[in-house]
Amino acid sequence: MAERTPANTRERVRVGGRELVVTNLDKVMYPETGTTKADVLAYYAAVAPVLIPAAANRPATRKRWVHGVGTAEAPGEMFFQKNLDHSTPGWVPRASITHKERTIQYPLVNDPATLAWLAQIAALEIHVPQWRVDSHGDALPPDRLVLDLDPGEGAGLAECVEVAKLARTILQDVGLDPVPVTSGSKGIHLYAALDGTQSSEQISEFAHELARSLEADHPELAVSDMKKTLRTGKVLVDWSQNSAAKTTIVPYSLRGRLRPTVAAPRTWRELSSPSLHQLDYQEVLQRVKSGKDPFATISGRGQPGARPDGRPGAAAGESPGDGGATDPRLESYRAKRDAAITPEPFTAERHRTETGSAETDSGTLREKFVIQEHHASRLHYDFRLERDGVLVSWALPKGVPTSKTKNHLAVQTEDHPMDYAGFEGTIPKGQYGAGTISIWDHGYYECEKWIAGKEVIATLTGQDDGGLGGARRFALIHTGRGDDQWLIHLMDPPGAKKGQAPPPAERETERAETERETASETAKAASGQDSDAVATESEQPDAPDPADFMPMLASSGTTADLPDKDWQFELKWDGVRALVLGDAKKIRLISRNGNDMSAAYPELTDRSCWPERDFIADGEIIAVGPSGRPDFGLLQGRMKLTKAADVVKAQSATPVRLMLFDLLSENGTDLRRLPLHKRRDRLESFFTTSGCPVELSQLIDGDVRHILESAEELGLEGVMAKRVDGRYVGQRSRSWLKLKFERTQEVVVGGWRPGKGERGQSVGSLLLGIPAGSRLRYVGRVGSGFSARELKELRQQLDAMPRKTSPFEEVPAADASDAHWVSAKLVGEVTYGEWTGSGKLRHPVWRGWRLDKNPEDVVMEPD
Repeated sequence: MAERTPANTRERVRVGGRELVVTNLDKVMYPETGTTKADVLAYYAAVAPVLIPAAANRPATRKRWVHGVGTAEAPGEMFFQKNLDHSTPGWVPRASITHKERTIQYPLVNDPATLAWLAQIAALEIHVPQWRVDSHGDALPPDRLVLDLDPGEGAGLAECVEVAKLARTILQDVGLDPVPVTSGSKGIHLYAALDGTQSSEQISEFAHELARSLEADHPELAVSDMKKTLRTGKVLVDWSQNSAAKTTIVPYSLRGRLRPTVAAPRTWRELSSPSLHQLDYQEVLQRVKSGKDPFATISGRGQPGARPDGRPGAAAGESPGDGGATDPRLESYRAKRDAAITPEPFTAERHRTETGSAETDSGTLREKFVIQEHHASRLHYDFRLERDGVLVSWALPKGVPTSKTKNHLAVQTEDHPMDYAGFEGTIPKGQYGAGTISIWDHGYYECEKWIAGKEVIATLTGQDDGGLGGARRFALIHTGRGDDQWLIHLMDPPGAKKGQAPPPAERETERAETERETASETAKAASGQDSDAVATESEQPDAPDPADFMPMLASSGTTADLPDKDWQFELKWDGVRALVLGDAKKIRLISRNGNDMSAAYPELTDRSCWPERDFIADGEIIAVGPSGRPDFGLLQGRMKLTKAADVVKAQSATPVRLMLFDLLSENGTDLRRLPLHKRRDRLESFFTTSGCPVELSQLIDGDVRHILESAEELGLEGVMAKRVDGRYVGQRSRSWLKLKFERTQEVVVGGWRPGKGERGQSVGSLLLGIPAGSRLRYVGRVGSGFSARELKELRQQLDAMPRKTSPFEEVPAADASDAHWVSAKLVGEVTYGEWTGSGKLRHPVWRGWRLDKNPEDVVMEPD
């Protein structure tokens, strides 16, 4: 079918109560069949009730074909993506997983809106591990085993069926009943549900032994070694996907092949059919519409308590009707209690006979909450939110906050069974949490944001006569101190006017209150005691460790992203970010990637220029050009200097300034949890300009459109918009938006091409990329914007870091023919006209090096 030209359609739709913008619905994703992006969205909407239970609470990696899968002659470009970028909607559930080298934030495919969002960004394939995360963001033991039966050359689906039947016999002998899934590629996946009592290493070892056994008994048919030379005419029994680090395509996911095939769960009867074949998405749609889901026994969808939107009720691996008694997430709960003594519930049986979750008029799923008043050794309140079949719980030693200006400590405790939502009674003396429990309020909540182990934002609607007094919106934010230390903050309801600064006369009072509150609320829970036993208010926290402070990063945005009256505006300074660390003796300047820049800017580290107290502030170092505007190119000359004599000479030739815009700590008090307008008040009281090259970044009043027009007329880079109620978070956030006029993109240099003519002995162009997994996605080359001195230095710099192979996923032959490859360590910045249809930069011009950034910091800036 001929490819249709995609119309630049843009529609706003509601999915599961979430608002989502979908674009380019006519774009052909599978040219061979003419399957469009609209077809992909419709498919994932239809299979959400069966796909989500198979993927829920599993960190999802994605394979994206932004411009479609292409054809056999011209395959489409694929991006493999793990980490979420800053453009991800805040409501997408996620979990932060720490690997050896870095922490990655993965989406959790827990709801139809998230699945629709993945389809919108052309994530055709969704891959997940065999384990889930709990409410703390920690990995649980694997709850399913998988074998990937992959036919080698000369073998096919029929041979995979033979091996699948042989493997089934072995698995049934050990009490496991596997479900086959035709992979949508060449082979078959076999899944079996586990009870969650063994580690990934133990399951991998068992699967490996099973594969070796099949190979030993049927050497003409099966092989367990991955060497291609051994696989001809045989089926590889790939056991390795049970490793905690490996993922498998989730059942019901599309495949990024020439035709829109699907990883489709099948029955064993189907596997015996001579007409067995890989199913396409339309065939799978018909199966789902008819109610057929062979994978339900693995995902738990067919068990009591499953939700109407397809999200899991009982955990995989539970026996039907056991009420969650074997759910591994409740292991800590069970271990702390004796069911023969305490009246506390251990199941979800009563919950399953009740209404359970409800939906709002807009279709948003509402789940249960309960707040219980707990008279134990010390009175506290237990704050519990239903999440995927358990109650995620926090103890509030000072109760539920009633003021938006005072945060309370929230100590996360073990997950509780769902029947605890209705529990009232007395826990006997000597038992964990001994004392009387009564329900303070209960009802339903609407989840706005849930990052496991990091942050939760939700609106709770209680009873008319309950303790909340109606609907209240709360944020739960992990403090970074210990595994269980959170703060709970009462928020304005959505759409309310926020950010009104208090009158000046009240500021000093609030300042003193904040210092006392911060000291009190970050006290640690006493180890080895029950959840209500927390440190007393007289215990003071340690002073904040400067090493824990990371710069807050802005997201790209437009005026359309700005609600009325919730933002403050500053000029966007075109320079280098710096955290300023001051103590009694010296001032240090720390770059965004953690390097000490103090020696390069001695005029900014003069101790007499700064208040005589310990502090941590945030700002931007700029160099002002002859036009009076910040000049990033001019600053390049200062950034590279290391010798003291060169720095002294440059001070007069290229003077710099530091524009301060935030105060993060003062006199040992961590201010990051304060809203921005309060931090700004503290900053203005803290710093007074005194003739030094340090000044406050001024706030600009007025309509943002007029501000942008004025900034553009002055030739400035753009404007910063910051939410006045936002907290300071050491990562990229939508609370800070950069509104830019010029398109800029950070890039990683992975190679260079020799110049011609006058540049014959120098560099003709740099080959640029953006990180995509362990390699770089090639985005084009840049050959303009360099000064003569830069070109001379450039050749010397690149000659010192050669590598034999390309660091890019793929480079066009014309660009690779005379390329010299280099280690992908250096970050630069270019301006450009637009992104081409093939994902390349059009008309890039070099701006300079970004020595303050690491390759892993580089992300694709949206148009």
